[in-house]
Amino acid sequence: MTRPHISTTQSAPRLGNQFLEDWLLRAWLESQLPGELLREYHPILDELGRQSGDELYRMQQADRIHEPRLTQWDAWGERIDTIELTEVWQHAHKLAAEYGLIATGYDSGLNEHARSLQFALAWLFIPSTDFYGCPLAMTDGATRILSDAGNATLAERALPHLLSRDPEQFWTSGQWMTETVGGSDISRTETVARKDEHGQWRLTGRKWFTSAATSEIALTLARPEGNPEGSRGLALFYIEPHDTDGRLRNIEILRLKEKLGTRKLPTAELWLRDAPAEPVSGLERGVAAIAPMLNLTRTWNAVTACTLMRRGLALAGDYAQRRQAFGHKLINLPLHRRTLTDLNADWAAASAATLNMVAELGRVEHAHAEADPALLRMLTPMIKLGSARDAISVLSEVLECFGGAGYIEDTGLPQLLRDAQVLSIWEGTTNVLAMDLLRAIHQVGLEPWLASQHRALSEIGDDALTQIAERTRPLLEQVTAQFELDEHRRIRNARALALNLYRLTALIALTRLADLAQTRCDDPTATRLKAVALHFATLRMRLEPIERHVVDEALF
Repeated sequence: MTRPHISTTQSAPRLGNQFLEDWLLRAWLESQLPGELLREYHPILDELGRQSGDELYRMQQADRIHEPRLTQWDAWGERIDTIELTEVWQHAHKLAAEYGLIATGYDSGLNEHARSLQFALAWLFIPSTDFYGCPLAMTDGATRILSDAGNATLAERALPHLLSRDPEQFWTSGQWMTETVGGSDISRTETVARKDEHGQWRLTGRKWFTSAATSEIALTLARPEGNPEGSRGLALFYIEPHDTDGRLRNIEILRLKEKLGTRKLPTAELWLRDAPAEPVSGLERGVAAIAPMLNLTRTWNAVTACTLMRRGLALAGDYAQRRQAFGHKLINLPLHRRTLTDLNADWAAASAATLNMVAELGRVEHAHAEADPALLRMLTPMIKLGSARDAISVLSEVLECFGGAGYIEDTGLPQLLRDAQVLSIWEGTTNVLAMDLLRAIHQVGLEPWLASQHRALSEIGDDALTQIAERTRPLLEQVTAQFELDEHRRIRNARALALNLYRLTALIALTRLADLAQTRCDDPTATRLKAVALHFATLRMRLEPIERHVVDEALF
């Protein structure tokens, strides 16, 4: 029996150098970094961009069906609880160390530019390494906490490993916070800390959701015996889960979690049974102690959202150049071009806002004259919230751009959307972050944000982009007025208020970047940024409506 003749096959989308092809990232770096520093790091970014679009992407696709595997017992009935990681994750650990994905952010010689360069590397690394950015985010947070906690013993023990560029010495950190009694409400933590007869602290409790369960250290919350209920009674503890032989120390892995996405990330449910630990900084106010970690992990979350959008759009753009439909390539069909233009505008605005937040983080950490910690306090939950929602929306549309192929697992495309869904959940859901933003505004007021937005608008000089600035100023007044609602209505409308602040922040950041590009970037990049800023203004220059009446609660 002869096989039917197939006249053509549809070629898969391809990726090129993900640094050289990312016009927005390059434009932002050119607007932020001194020329000499950018020239120094250009070959590093170029090489990582090449790997991201070539061998790393091919390895990721070849490793698509593999997931971490838990072996709880050996052949002779001994409990061993070992997790075997995927090939991509093993290789990602090596690359993360060699490229300094953590160390760069703490390089004092880079001053306020350390974070910009660190997250530029992360921008290229994350989408081709199956969410290895998750342990890096928690490692970054642990590094910040241990650097500032004043615990010299722990700092001397862990920081050389967390900041190492040697893969054999590099450690990552887990974050063991979530318990069955609550996710974001960690004040209800039930894990108990007791001292044994030798004065060693021991933790007992069930950690329901622990990401990166193979990390060499972890930070976790527990309640020292006798402490009061609530967040004040919790303390932050440092754990090294394994002994020198690699065996878990009084910890059992109950199971690996079955998740919608991020399935390459080993997320486990653990029992701590008198696990040895050390207090990081005191025996109470542990929730306050982890705040620096949350700020950093939320920043990594926003960067991840932008990089996953970028990956999806890079693939969709290449596919549109190859796919023939209705007698034309997709890229030549006006409606398809419009769809890609809209998606790129949303991605560009989210990226401009996120990268500006990264730059502000660098300034704050290095006490730069223009740094504003109050502004960063507002930007972090706001941009994490908005970029996560954009990622889910954009990547859902990206799958449509491939038609049925976008729904087929062996293309690797569905994983983009599944992975993106965690971004609006991890480190705070949309509602939790909206409430956190309200708390930030209650603490510092809207003025830091308003001042920064007006300053950015006043610096725009291009005639066409100035028109965006003039149309945006009244929206700043309108969103300010929205916060004059009484407390009950502010809370009921917190999500809309947060999204309005985010959209305006993204619009202004993108417009300002487009303006800088007119004098600092090559003509094609400057032209593209100007066009995308004008398009985003047309697409999104409006506010979410604020409910002025009470919805009938009986509906629920």
